[in-house]
Amino acid sequence: MHFFTLITFLLCQLACKQNAADTGIESEKNYSIYVLGKDGKEFITEVAALDTGVLSPENQGAEVDIKTIDREIIVKDNLYYRMNWRSSMFSKYKLSGHSLEKVNAVEVKDFSIENFKWLGGDTLLLTGLQTPGFDKVKYVRLKSSTLAIIDQGDMDIPGPSGRFTSMSIGFAERQGKRLLVGYTYHQQLGSSNYTTSDTTYLTTLNYPEMTAIHTDKDNRSTYPAGINTVQSYTFYDEQQDFYFMTCPGIALGNRPDLPTAIFRIKKGADATDKNYFFNISDSPIQNHAYGLWYLGNGKAIIRSERKDLYKGLGDHYSTAHFEFYLLDLQTKAVQKLGLPLDKGTRRECVIVKKNVAYIAVNSTTEGNYIWVYDIRTGGLKKGLQLLGDTDYILRIDKLHE
Repeated sequence: MHFFTLITFLLCQLACKQNAADTGIESEKNYSIYVLGKDGKEFITEVAALDTGVLSPENQGAEVDIKTIDREIIVKDNLYYRMNWRSSMFSKYKLSGHSLEKVNAVEVKDFSIENFKWLGGDTLLLTGLQTPGFDKVKYVRLKSSTLAIIDQGDMDIPGPSGRFTSMSIGFAERQGKRLLVGYTYHQQLGSSNYTTSDTTYLTTLNYPEMTAIHTDKDNRSTYPAGINTVQSYTFYDEQQDFYFMTCPGIALGNRPDLPTAIFRIKKGADATDKNYFFNISDSPIQNHAYGLWYLGNGKAIIRSERKDLYKGLGDHYSTAHFEFYLLDLQTKAVQKLGLPLDKGTRRECVIVKKNVAYIAVNSTTEGNYIWVYDIRTGGLKKGLQLLGDTDYILRIDKLHE
């Protein structure tokens, strides 16, 4: 009798594990997937693996309240953080079953987030703009474990002047007792239209005092590094040189006369490297791009639009026209990856883990898949498929390192 019970238990365990493998859902969750449904609903789902399986977020995930949560989230250690500038609350959430539960929140007044940076341990630096004017650079340092604010205030960076009325903060990188902040300024052209200065600014601040030391200007391109709560645009290489992409395309800087480009700041420098400039728009790509992800060993992936396939900003998001390219940062060689055309203007859609890059693609012809790219061989294959109500995979994130 005991032997029969043991065998039955083992068979049940095997069946459960097999079923979990078939669906891509297991007890240990390693990745988060944020989905926009066909009916406008949004879902967060956590999975163990991205290499295989089938997923229906409306059945296996949690529907989120789009009034309080959206894709502009920070994901770390199985927790989700989001700044809601309208309510002035910075909140922490966790996924529990089929619901996203609030763990804690702290009030941060008159602040709209543009950038975040983990400074070590559980210290989180938020960089953004004062609301409602979006014309003054502010920062908040807090402990993510308790959401206790360490300090907050203004950064010693000039606000917009003359024809410029607002600004964007692309990155804030701590390097010892210095903080490097990349930004630019915007000019309002109408109630829903703007353009951008032709210059990328880089101010070096004393840290943690946030007082200015030096400002560098570079007019080879503009709008440095986008908003990293939406998409990645920066990385450090093995030599600790810092790279960032500029985004003057119509979906961000709205200065399409200037090139999308990759800049470098050498380790220890407080200015862009004037001897390095990877002009994406003048390469064989001949288009603007949004999104930059480092693979290691001098290689990176970008996501580039196809201006011959969309009409304008009105259909930029809905038309499948994005291509993924492999870049060699030293030789400036480019290679188009063999992926179907992707849709969705800005998405956090690449995860790099060891020798694999997971690439989320929203294809109108082949469906919504996480593709698996072998960095060593260049091989590509379909991984996890998202079915059901899925319309867009808006972001994929590691839950922990």
